[in-house]
Amino acid sequence: MNIDAMQHVAGQPLAAASLVAPVDRLPEQRELIQAVKAVNVAELFGQNSELTFVLDRETRRPLVRLIDRDTNEVIRQIPPEYLLRLAEELRELGT
Repeated sequence: MNIDAMQHVAGQPLAAASLVAPVDRLPEQRELIQAVKAVNVAELFGQNSELTFVLDRETRRPLVRLIDRDTNEVIRQIPPEYLLRLAEELRELGT
């Protein structure tokens, strides 16, 4: 797993402070990192694909992305971009 991939959102580095998990969540974070490493080493999504977890800058929601290792292109994202934008628009209408 490319640890750098977990520290970037939309190609921009995250601030170090935003990567710090509360102390009670550190074991969960370590388990998640190990699971992602195992998936990437096993090449479950293909030899040229990599699973990453990032935070969306605008919504601060976690995203799961499947990335092409050669081009850094997002192959698939959960939740999809259109759902993130829809949720943001609905939130803005409610305030």
